[in-house]
Amino acid sequence: MTAAEQVMAERRPLISISIPVLNEAGNINALYARLTAVAEKMRDRCDLEFVFSDNHSDDDTWDILKRLAATDPRVKAIRFSKNYGFQRSIFANYLHTRGDAVMQIDADLQDPPELLESFFELWQQGYHVVYGIRKKRPEGWLLNNFRRLGYWVIDKISEHPIPRDVGDFRLIDRKVIEALSGIRTSSPYLRGMIAGLGFNQTGIPYDRDARVAGESKFNVSRLVRLGLTAVFNHSTAPLRAASFLGAVILAASFLGALYYVVLRLFHPELPRGLASIHVLVLFGIGLNAFLLGIIGEYILRIYLVLRAEPIAIIEQSINFSRSELKL
Repeated sequence: MTAAEQVMAERRPLISISIPVLNEAGNINALYARLTAVAEKMRDRCDLEFVFSDNHSDDDTWDILKRLAATDPRVKAIRFSKNYGFQRSIFANYLHTRGDAVMQIDADLQDPPELLESFFELWQQGYHVVYGIRKKRPEGWLLNNFRRLGYWVIDKISEHPIPRDVGDFRLIDRKVIEALSGIRTSSPYLRGMIAGLGFNQTGIPYDRDARVAGESKFNVSRLVRLGLTAVFNHSTAPLRAASFLGAVILAASFLGALYYVVLRLFHPELPRGLASIHVLVLFGIGLNAFLLGIIGEYILRIYLVLRAEPIAIIEQSINFSRSELKL
């Protein structure tokens, strides 16, 4: 056993609860009550800290966090200068945790905080990533199946397996956080990033509850954008498909030209096909635009990484020292 492992064995581990929020004033108090109940139940096994990242809410979210932090030093929070998006909010939150392991949970109480106990037990058994697998979610049939289809497509074309029906509700070891901190990306897709890192990973099935208060921030448009981020970040299939499609069109064009030459040799009386030429030209222009768009998505991501913008800019912080702020 190393010196670090011996120290870990002699003290209670610290678990950070990472909570990204955006206009969740109606949910924070209820979430805090359930988290403190879990902390009380697990006080002999671990210590907890509650780290909130406010994605520039325009309701009373930040004021509520201030009030909670004034009475409970375990509550820490950072507020961004603008809305940086859900995935970047989680990423920035991870970097500001101190725990030996970090559990990420949304503030809407659709994911049960009490599952931390099961996550914690599996983590102590040696798993570095423990994620929740959604058996059931309170959504319409159409949206539910749209999500399932998206998970299936992303998993199939990804360069590494990505668990299906798994969101961001998970517990990850400090080693995973350190590995994530070395990745440069402007558009993180954390489910794919964590899946691609390896380590010992396992899942726990659970039923997702309905949102307690407020409205979901994820409509179909945002789900599609998140799915495209997953595809372009974790798969080269679109680029290979573009090359394959270009080769197929080139071969079809060659065969079509050969057929046309043979046809004209045997039937010189056939009229010239002006309309077909126009159709082929327009088809070629549209195909080229489509393929260039795919290539452009990858070039855009390279450009954004080279531009090296921060994950997020912190406007205010609560219960953090200046040296603890990483952004």
